[in-house]
Formats: sequence, structure tokens, C-alpha cells
Amino acid sequence: MATIDESAEGKTVVAADGSEVGTVVDADNVTAYVEPDPDLTDEIAAELGWGDADDETYKLDNDTVETVTDDEIRLEDRN
Repeated sequence: MATIDESAEGKTVVAADGSEVGTVVDADNVTAYVEPDPDLTDEIAAELGWGDADDETYKLDNDTVETVTDDEIRLEDRN
């Protein structure tokens, strides 16, 4: 598990399979708020526990993050 902090703002969020799911628009030391990619399907959103893909932002907590790099946040494989 990696840790989200304020530096996460602007980073791309990538699912474990490599697909882009959104961009971090706000973050603190526990939670990032992700604006979903316009192409995110309801199926992928549901797999992430985000419900419908048409919400404005989604919460992303530290316990779902595998790694954080300079450019992206990669999510853990939930399968």
C-alpha cells in the first residue's frame, strides 16, 4: 500500500489493468478526490466501488492504492 498526500493533485489514476480511470483534483494525507475519465464505463466504476460513472468526483483512500509515482497513482488489483 502506498500513501496519498497533497502531492497527488493532478496525477492520473490508473487501474491495476493499466486503464486510466481519472485524475486527482484534490487530496489530503488520507484521501484523494478523483474526477473520472469521460470514457470510464459504469462497469469499471462499479468494480472500483464508485457506483455510476457520472458522478463529479470519487473518493480514493490509501487502502486502495498500490503505488504512487511522479505521474500516476496505480490502484491495487481488487480481484
